[in-house]
Amino acid sequence: MAAAGSRKKISPFSIFNYSFFVIVALLMVFPLWNVIVISLTDYQDYVANPLMLFPKEITMEAYDYIFANDDLLTSLKVTVMVTITGTFGSMLCSVAGAYALSKKKMPGRNLFLTLILVTMFFNGGIVPNFLLIKDIGLYDTIGAMVFPTMINTWYLIIMKNYFTGLPEALEESARIDGANDITILLRIILPISMPIIATFTLFYGVDRWNEWWNAMMYINDTRKYPLQLLLRNLIVKNFSSASMATAYAQDSAQFVAKENIKMATAVVAIVPITVVYPFLQKYFAKGVMVGAIKS
Repeated sequence: MAAAGSRKKISPFSIFNYSFFVIVALLMVFPLWNVIVISLTDYQDYVANPLMLFPKEITMEAYDYIFANDDLLTSLKVTVMVTITGTFGSMLCSVAGAYALSKKKMPGRNLFLTLILVTMFFNGGIVPNFLLIKDIGLYDTIGAMVFPTMINTWYLIIMKNYFTGLPEALEESARIDGANDITILLRIILPISMPIIATFTLFYGVDRWNEWWNAMMYINDTRKYPLQLLLRNLIVKNFSSASMATAYAQDSAQFVAKENIKMATAVVAIVPITVVYPFLQKYFAKGVMVGAIKS
């Protein structure tokens, strides 16, 4: 009887709460699952049942069409290069800038903050930006996808606020031991800021991986196209039945439907960057909670 009495009871509210969030999770997962299913199913089956849970017959025609493109591997290399160099450069500039702006004694701090905030509301426009990129020699180079968006103002401000909230005693004790600002940043601030560093590394990485607008604006050489722009062009161009039958399956009466290719390109675009997430998950979860717990 004692064991039965000590058994924890599940309240009706807990049952409702768990059920509600399970339903919400399923509603969030289903669109992604539906995209994968459509990319693997026959177009006629998709037309008959657009919200299918499982494909009646798995077909890889859409993926065969995408990977048959000779430029895919080259574009993937460009995207990986842009993602790695761009994320590293963005984090380097953002962390350094945020740390400097977090110092209240920094000369001209308020002026710099004002100028940075202005960029969130005003932009030079497409034509001036294009002329600027061309004049400084970045047109039709990989740098045109890296340097113009080096720092995200919103990310910079959040990092600055986080560094401002760190105990000043940490830096004071380090200065007593003879450490300078660079040593303090590298050996004290960064190690205790790993959650927010990992969070914004992931954010910057996703931004860089999804880069296509600057490439479309500033890149003329198709060999320098990133993956996202190449996939976009595959969707936009050459989707008449005649061109598909000629380009993809000359000896077949079938052709790959545009909808299947759209879903397949979405899968190809998101899978590589999704693989990175588990390695940053524990830091990302802590970074999201930054400021939620008062010490």
